[in-house]
Amino acid sequence: MVYLSNLCLLGMVVGMVGVASNPAPYFGALGLVVVAGAGCGVLICYGGTFLSLVLFLIYLGGMLVVFAYSAALAAEPYPEGWGDRSVIRYVLVYSLVVVTAGWWMHRGWCGDIRMVSDKNLVCRGDTSGVAWMYSSGGGMLFVSGLVLLLTLFVVLELTRGLNRGAIREV
Repeated sequence: MVYLSNLCLLGMVVGMVGVASNPAPYFGALGLVVVAGAGCGVLICYGGTFLSLVLFLIYLGGMLVVFAYSAALAAEPYPEGWGDRSVIRYVLVYSLVVVTAGWWMHRGWCGDIRMVSDKNLVCRGDTSGVAWMYSSGGGMLFVSGLVLLLTLFVVLELTRGLNRGAIREV
């Protein structure tokens, strides 16, 4: 389990470097998917199965759709890919920063990763969270949906530019 947790943490770092180093939104979306999937894998390793499922579905189902739609509106004719020199330079610099920060912070740290296990298999913490979310948190779910809708309108307004966005004349 420790190896799987470390693999997911490595996937998060690689995805974050991919998002930070790539100026094209198309390839940045791939990095966001890798970060979301690896972060949910870390949550699963620590026992939060339902939380990771909800995070993955809400993040990829809500905000990534908005990101993909705004990237389609702000399309570049020739986006920079992973093999371009500037992107490779950014990847090397960011990777060096991450490795240096990890080495500096690892000094004096025991590095002992303890996995959380549920000993009470009848009532897990995340299943009671499901009941709490749907019973008392229904209003918050509705407000969250409205916030996602407002975010969609804000992103569309910001990316419309001079061409009037999605309702421009063709």
